[in-house]
Amino acid sequence: MTTSSSVRKRHKPSSSGAGPEEKGRAADLGQWGRAWDVDWFSLLSVILLLCFAPFIVFIFVVTCEQYQCSISHPLMDLYNGEATLLSIWRKAPSFSWAATKIYTTWVAFQVVLYVLLPDITHKILPGYMGGVQEGARTPAGLINKYQVNGLQSWIITHVLWVANAYYFHWFSPTIIIDHWIPLLWCTNILGYLVSTFAFIKAYLFPTNPEDCKFSGNIFYDYMMGIEFNPRIGKWFDFKLFFNGRPGIIAWTLINLSYAAKQQELYGYVTNSMILVNVLQGIYVLDFFWNEAWYLKTIDICHDHFGWYLGWGDCVWLPFLYTLQGLYLVHNPIQLSSIHAVGILLLGLLGYWIFRTTNHQKDLFRRTNGNCTIAGRKPTFIECQYRSADGITHCSKLLTSGFWGVARHFNYTGDLMGSLAYCAACGTEHLLPYFYVVYMTILLVHRCVRDEHRCSSKYGGDWQRYTKAVPYRLLPGVF
Repeated sequence: MTTSSSVRKRHKPSSSGAGPEEKGRAADLGQWGRAWDVDWFSLLSVILLLCFAPFIVFIFVVTCEQYQCSISHPLMDLYNGEATLLSIWRKAPSFSWAATKIYTTWVAFQVVLYVLLPDITHKILPGYMGGVQEGARTPAGLINKYQVNGLQSWIITHVLWVANAYYFHWFSPTIIIDHWIPLLWCTNILGYLVSTFAFIKAYLFPTNPEDCKFSGNIFYDYMMGIEFNPRIGKWFDFKLFFNGRPGIIAWTLINLSYAAKQQELYGYVTNSMILVNVLQGIYVLDFFWNEAWYLKTIDICHDHFGWYLGWGDCVWLPFLYTLQGLYLVHNPIQLSSIHAVGILLLGLLGYWIFRTTNHQKDLFRRTNGNCTIAGRKPTFIECQYRSADGITHCSKLLTSGFWGVARHFNYTGDLMGSLAYCAACGTEHLLPYFYVVYMTILLVHRCVRDEHRCSSKYGGDWQRYTKAVPYRLLPGVF
């Protein structure tokens, strides 16, 4: 058994030669990997995001603090001359050393949990796949190994959080929201630092040079990344750590801090806040329970590591994915029993579709199709693709179960859950619904990106697959 954190697996070419049909099929194969050319639309989108995404986060957070999460009120104040952008900026809390200490301690603690504590939970919890796991094959033909211990890190972190809240009292349970905007500056600093470091590292000392791709445009390369799997040492993988640890582990802690603030301000916690904590908590726990499966998703399998992932996971995720809880701190809503049950059922149904769809695909992959999907023997499309090293590989695209309903039906379930989070906030303001609007744009764009890559990767085989499963998200619609 190899001890290397990445290995190259090759298939030997057949010695029997290739017939005319096989030669024609080989000519129809696509080339796997990110496109080299950057069109003007993509470049403009990249520049706009780099310029405005940080301000979007700031405006949304400050809007909640100064205007009860109303989007229209600050716009009206600006229009009527009752406020200026500078006055809004000046009233917002600034960078603080207290927040810097909190965030530095937080990130350092997660690094320690990730790097220095090998996973033992997979030895205790039946069905959980942790410890050292293999990722998917990279475009250069490499298969990286990962230390999967996110669930263990989440459990340790939350046990300490609860122990502090009820026994040790080292800090207030509202510590996160009490330093929310100063923490925003800290997360931005880390997001830009890690993105810039990854950009420079790709030029000077890349982890796997064969998996680096330079588009020739500095803005695109900085945002979308150059290195596929940047690492420091054997186990510190930038993608896995920043995608999951500082942001997603914090997600549930942020919501708990919001609930604690509600209790502090009003003397009670609303059922809408409980719903948001429960539904998003299920989503986060599902992520860490299936972290080994996450190694086969688009973030790990296709995206290079740049500002899009580095800054996005440090800033965008923790601040904008938790808008519902922040909204409910400033606008406490007690839902009727029927309303609350309806939202809970919508969220649970969305989660069931999301998880079942992903489970079907994972089961199909693990068994190489020797299983049953929805009670039947699975159907699939046989595919071939070529990695950058010239080796031809085989793959299968599932067309049974939910994967026969739509090509990305897991995203449909995800969007149902997103709508449930937002619906818990009532209908008085638009801001908490930003999440479902953003997720719709993100997942539709991800569908397009994923299918463009699959078309390039599988060539003519992908066309056969899209004919077998013609819809992306909603059968008969899209």
